[in-house]
Amino acid sequence: MSNDFYLECKHCNSTVFKVNFTHNYREMADKAGIYEVLWHPQKGLRAKKIIKTIETGLANLVNRPDYFKQFNPENGWGNYDHFVPKVNDVLEACKKFPKAIVRADV
Repeated sequence: MSNDFYLECKHCNSTVFKVNFTHNYREMADKAGIYEVLWHPQKGLRAKKIIKTIETGLANLVNRPDYFKQFNPENGWGNYDHFVPKVNDVLEACKKFPKAIVRADV
């Protein structure tokens, strides 16, 4: 099971960014304070509105790796070392496409 996170351009009617998050990341995302914006964004939310939240969450992840690694799943699918770069990709995409609409398919 997974969550597809999208940034969509309403003006050009296209997806400008997409990333898949395994549900094994949920606890890490929750503890980092980014679960809601990645899994359950508000309808019509613009990317620029989540940049600060993602920046804060990413800083938390990067500055406390040992804490977050305790949430690595036993099966190894969806671990910290894969999650952090994906969160960074989301942040960079939000900065690149600040007017894009955030959407998630859980």
